[in-house]
Amino acid sequence: MPLQVGIVGLPNVGKSTIFTALTRTTAEAANYPFCTIDPNVGVVPVPDPRLTWLAQLYQPQKVTPTTIEFVDIAGLVRGASQGEGLGNQFLSHIREVDAILHVVRCFDSTDITHVYEKVDPLRDIQIVETELLLKDLETLERRKEIVIKRMRAQEKDAKEEFALLERLIAHLSEGHLARSFDRSEAEARWMRQYFLLTDKPILYVANTDEEGFRQSNQWIEQVQRWAEQRQAEVVTICAALEAELAQLSDEERQEFLREFGITEPALHRVIRKAYELLGLITFFTVGPREVRAWTVRRGATAPEAAGKIHSDFERGFIRAEVMHFADLEALGSEQAVREAGRYRIEGKDYRVQDGDILYIRFNVS
Repeated sequence: MPLQVGIVGLPNVGKSTIFTALTRTTAEAANYPFCTIDPNVGVVPVPDPRLTWLAQLYQPQKVTPTTIEFVDIAGLVRGASQGEGLGNQFLSHIREVDAILHVVRCFDSTDITHVYEKVDPLRDIQIVETELLLKDLETLERRKEIVIKRMRAQEKDAKEEFALLERLIAHLSEGHLARSFDRSEAEARWMRQYFLLTDKPILYVANTDEEGFRQSNQWIEQVQRWAEQRQAEVVTICAALEAELAQLSDEERQEFLREFGITEPALHRVIRKAYELLGLITFFTVGPREVRAWTVRRGATAPEAAGKIHSDFERGFIRAEVMHFADLEALGSEQAVREAGRYRIEGKDYRVQDGDILYIRFNVS
């Protein structure tokens, strides 16, 4: 199953507009809450200038980027954890994603109503995160009931899990998110089974107008300070501008960006940050038939990376021939990389690095 990033926030903060711009598809968007009931899902290529450079060097028949999946989840409101605004349905969609893109409104407009009348990004963040927190507490209390029964049956590890649940419930009850909970490796394995909403990595997206995008504003600065205190990151975008860019041809888009003095759409940074948030890296395979980017978890071994290409490659893995994109770019050719001693042979224990270019040697008898 592909890794997913869920786009969340209050109604009318620009989630569906961002999703549309991300995927160049049409997510239903309107100026009233709860118009998007079923989650929209889109597979988005991860923009990577290294892939473009490799394609120019090898001139392959096909160029294939790596991708990430975004899920547009309808707006949450106060009381969502109790079902307000169809909240339970929406929260179940969030439970299934691997990371969260929290869109926060940082602009004022008489044309787009705010569900709570006044623009206040910190209040909006706290409303959404409180609902996620309350849902997590409900999940933990249900799990606690199961573990109590396991303790009565004297099942193995039941007491240890109960102690974890007691500490975790106390932590969340004090208003702290699960992300900040200190845990051992064993406790981390249990917590992964709970699928806690506030334990998912988060990226804040400050959605502003064109003026705010050019010069920032007080609301964006508030979100940045909030995120910094929580060791999270913020990307500032103008969703209306990004939606307009998504409709342009490549040539028109470049001209538009030059007028703003920027090199790429802000959503490219959102995609890359979301990709990093999931702990993912990119490696490449190259040749005349195809230049392709592949996704693996940071820390993956060479056989695990080979398995992404084909299961036989992992099963029959012998070695990986490796060069790094930075060396190839600097030296200009594979031959030059070899002559400089930068072309390597790596075995099964090698940890693949972001930007590696791999040739897999394998044998399946």
